[in-house]
Amino acid sequence: MSDLYAEVILPLPLHDAFTYQVPGHLESDIAEGKRVVVQFGQKKLYSALVTALSSKKPENIDVKKIYEVLDEQPVVLSKNIKLWRWIAKYYCCTLGDVFKAALPGGLKLESKSKVFAVDDGTEAELTEKEQLLLQQIGSENSTVDELQKKLRNDFSYPVLKSLFKKNCIQIEEKINARYKPKTETFVKLHPEIENKKILNNKLNDLQRAKKQQALLLHFCEKINAFKKDVLLSVSKKELLDGTGFTPAILKELVKKKLVIQFQKQVSRIEEETENSQVSINLLNKHQEKALTEIQASFEKKQVTLIHGITASGKTEIYIHLIDEILKSGKQALYLVPEIALTTQIVRRLKNVFGKKVGIYHSKLSSQERVEIWDKVLQFQTKPENGYQVILGARSAIFMPFSKLGLVIVDEEHENSFKQFDPAPRYNARDMAVILGLQNNAKVLLGSATPSFETYYNAVNGKYGLVNLKKRHTNVELPETLVADVKKAYKRRQMHSVLSPELYELMQGAAEKNEQSILFQNRRGYSPFVECFTCGWIPKCKNCDVSLTYHKYKKRLTCHYCGYSQQMPDSCDNCGSNEIKTRGFGTEKIEDELKPLFPNASLARMDLDTARSKTALEKIIQNLESRKTDILIGTQMVTKGLDFEHVSVVGILNADNLLNFPDFRAHERAFQLILQVSGRAGRKNNRGKVVIQTSQPEHPLLNLIISQDYTSVFKAQMEERKLFRYPPFFRLIKIVVKHKNQQTVDRAAIQLKQFLEKNNKLILLGPEYPLVSRIQLWYQKEIWIKFDKSLHLDNTKDFIIDCVSKTKHLPDNSNCVINIDVDPM
Repeated sequence: MSDLYAEVILPLPLHDAFTYQVPGHLESDIAEGKRVVVQFGQKKLYSALVTALSSKKPENIDVKKIYEVLDEQPVVLSKNIKLWRWIAKYYCCTLGDVFKAALPGGLKLESKSKVFAVDDGTEAELTEKEQLLLQQIGSENSTVDELQKKLRNDFSYPVLKSLFKKNCIQIEEKINARYKPKTETFVKLHPEIENKKILNNKLNDLQRAKKQQALLLHFCEKINAFKKDVLLSVSKKELLDGTGFTPAILKELVKKKLVIQFQKQVSRIEEETENSQVSINLLNKHQEKALTEIQASFEKKQVTLIHGITASGKTEIYIHLIDEILKSGKQALYLVPEIALTTQIVRRLKNVFGKKVGIYHSKLSSQERVEIWDKVLQFQTKPENGYQVILGARSAIFMPFSKLGLVIVDEEHENSFKQFDPAPRYNARDMAVILGLQNNAKVLLGSATPSFETYYNAVNGKYGLVNLKKRHTNVELPETLVADVKKAYKRRQMHSVLSPELYELMQGAAEKNEQSILFQNRRGYSPFVECFTCGWIPKCKNCDVSLTYHKYKKRLTCHYCGYSQQMPDSCDNCGSNEIKTRGFGTEKIEDELKPLFPNASLARMDLDTARSKTALEKIIQNLESRKTDILIGTQMVTKGLDFEHVSVVGILNADNLLNFPDFRAHERAFQLILQVSGRAGRKNNRGKVVIQTSQPEHPLLNLIISQDYTSVFKAQMEERKLFRYPPFFRLIKIVVKHKNQQTVDRAAIQLKQFLEKNNKLILLGPEYPLVSRIQLWYQKEIWIKFDKSLHLDNTKDFIIDCVSKTKHLPDNSNCVINIDVDPM
């Protein structure tokens, strides 16, 4: 009987770690950070993660045994687990939630996971057990449960894992989101051709088929047949491209049993052929000064903010800092708000650092994420094989770095760094700071419009602060004009959705062969449709929102749950056929601009046109190569894009941004307008920006025109101090959800009553948010404000206790209550 016990965490929303006994035959294999197979509950098996080992048996508990150890090497480092524990505690979620969010899907196994075979044609050497398991999986999908029942004692998790590593199987985590491996056709010699003599005979047999003979010779040269450094196969594309040989000739060689064609799974991760192709650009004197100041700041502070105006060349400074870290043998993490929009940064980093760069984000397949995860781990033992730089979206914060030296958070003000659902509801920018502290790595936050919380920390000395106030090419910041659309509509001067000022500038840009960008933060054709007879507006059946009209689909769609219906011919309320569209989205703007600019090439950048990464890259490439003259887009166009020939930017409806009911509305309006303005005149001439509004006298607009960040910051700080908002007070949002409205009302009031027992908490609500029902779930919010002097952990423990008491009251067991710390 073994005296070794393992504390494990499961990928389930459970606060506790669980203790299992380690059987004697597994003692030498088990280690912290490895995955093990355990039974949890009556029947279900999970891959759990070992967080600690002990010889002390838990008292008064019947301890189950670990089934198997899945890994030869740990997949998670102890410093990762330390960060996970911090996240669970700070963001009031379970360690299981963090485990589920952190680990790539391919590393999480449970008995309901589906397994299916992949014929990649590599004829990998398989053991007897592997062959047996692969035969059992066969062509039909099986769950791990089903395989266990069929194979009984012959079933083994390590064998399953080994087949996964050899690309013989795929593990599908979600039944409704099956991963399709990327395959390519490869060609290899027929197994009957065992030596050079047989090959020569076969070549002689092809004397009358000269093309087939030539192709076979070309193929043998490609694979270096029967030589020491032999390649077993070559891709069909590589074999035929640019040769004049056709697939039909290859087909004849297959028929004659000279070669075999097979499908092979290929990695979607593009590898560079060389370590470095392009030298690092020299910095101008302003960038040099900023770099020196950052280095000096890092001597004293762990975290530094670089406040650099748009087009000041912050990316080049980042590259110089990464280069320094790489030379010291350490790793760097470069976080960006949305990976799909960073084609230009990806290209630049890969050009400079080549194979050292890996890209990690949630749109990669399960297999790819596991591959990248492994390569980051490999850096600890085999630096030449591992990734030294990771460029990623917020999920990259969980990567298993062993020698982290630098974390860069670009566009640190962006909302995309915040995870909204499911738990953990973390902010990757704040996590980057903790990650830096735990790894003794330097953290650089960068933005032209820093979040007010970050800037407050910088001006108060918590972070270092470096300013970069000159554009890279010394081009002036764009000239900003405010267009009064209220007045223009009255005088009938509008050109569809364009004010006369914006229309004239766009006409001028078109004449000079320059480009324009229009920003409208609504996709679709129009935000809603309305009956002009009775005022009826079609609403979503699952959510309390009006349906958005998409003309290209001729459907009304809900942007919250995806519900859609045909555009009605008549009013459901009064029968009138006077159904008209109201307002305008990006699709309508594109439609309206075609007759105004008949010779211009128009494109849209929104969720409808850029659903795939390749579609988005094409939109960006077309603008870069000047195939697109006018780009219409949502917030996507504001995020760090760099286009040389854009001279005009139009914000079509600033009122939506200025009047949004949120204490951060002015901060976000300033950031968004300034960021989109920064796309104009980045390289050659000064750009022009037109802000269309019906409130030209709004005080924020003058500060936007003068790009006076400091004045906006000071004004907002006074308001926030007066009304007790961050950064002076802490903020926690609690959302109560249930499909029955009365249950939500009752549970929210009960929760507030528990919270009121702590008179140091300021409570707002419970109130319904702007959208009170989403996907049939009613929701109410309670916002909690409390002074920073209050003990944070004790306050959170009190809040968690109140939530627990509420859920245990009669009829509340089915209530969902989410805690969001530092909500955005």
